Amino acid sequence: MTTKSVGRWFPGERMKLKGLLLRYYPPGIMLEYEESGQLKTKSIDLLDLRTSTDVNALVQEIQKAEPLITASRANQVKLLIQRLQNKLGQYSNHKFYLFKVLRAHILPLTNVALNKSGSCFITGSYDRTCKLWDTASGEELHTLEGHRNVVYAVAFNNPYGDKIATGSFDKTCKLWSVETGNCYHTFRGHTAEIVCLSFNPQSTLVATGSMDTTAKLWDIQNGEEVFTLTGHSAEIISLSFNTSGNRIITGSFDHTVTVWDADTGRKVYTLIGHCAEISSALFNWDCSLILTGSMDRTCMLWDATDGKCVATLTGHGDEILDSCFDYTGKLIATASADGTARVFSAATRKCITKLEGHVGEISKVARIIPVGYGAD
Repeated sequence: MTTKSVGRWFPGERMKLKGLLLRYYPPGIMLEYEESGQLKTKSIDLLDLRTSTDVNALVQEIQKAEPLITASRANQVKLLIQRLQNKLGQYSNHKFYLFKVLRAHILPLTNVALNKSGSCFITGSYDRTCKLWDTASGEELHTLEGHRNVVYAVAFNNPYGDKIATGSFDKTCKLWSVETGNCYHTFRGHTAEIVCLSFNPQSTLVATGSMDTTAKLWDIQNGEEVFTLTGHSAEIISLSFNTSGNRIITGSFDHTVTVWDADTGRKVYTLIGHCAEISSALFNWDCSLILTGSMDRTCMLWDATDGKCVATLTGHGDEILDSCFDYTGKLIATASADGTARVFSAATRKCITKLEGHVGEISKVARIIPVGYGAD
């Protein structure tokens, strides 16, 4: 069990617990509390929770680590943990089938993204539009028009899901309303194609990566540029925030990955070790590890504290095109141009499973989560 706080607590400061919220994915409990008149949140991450976990012992451990969980709240915490265990027990014997085929764009798709609940999704296309769809019915809800070139990168501001960002080869990023389909802002400043983007977890910033070798952070309220992240010598093709939102990582065709302070725009450190272009770069959930994938056919694991390489994952016979952690950070999935995907143990660094069957390259791999997580 790990506890992650949003904001810092100092002995002697008075905090009052206002409420407990259940988080199914990743499993955990959110604490809403009042401190110095301000409402704040922190999370108790239960990434190692199993159906066999001793709930009473876990509650005692939580009480020792978290001063907000007093004896009067112990039973409530116990009930929440039991609900999480019940959810974990539901994931077995799932059968997957083709649900629906949608053909509405007039040119090929570039990307797709779901909101957190899976109730709707978006598609980007070479036809210069992004479309919002209802997942269950297949109904087109909105067509987001305005870009003058390919819409290449798309994202929801999960977990909120009320805004959409689109990045285009026209060198701009646009921010849209999910409810109305209207455009809030057009972010201008890049001098080449935008190929990746990401919201921070607080949904106050959107970051864009470009073929102009820079990344930019934008304020989604006023539409202004906050920082330009410079230092790469080639195109930036991957970027993402960590869970806390205070770090952002960029992967580049210059063979390096850079970690930045999202609050100041300053470089924290650069990860050097790959000998070809970077294809993916991301943090695990608890922000202790960084995973990078490369065209050099390897993935590398790095200590997020000091930027030191702790392992190199090998075995693919061709370029690695994508990689990801599962929600616990214990498993790693890789997709390769060799037509296979592999699952590695983050602890032993050994390949657990090799997935074969595709006749061509595998370009994307999704975060590994139990089926049904995030549905409530």
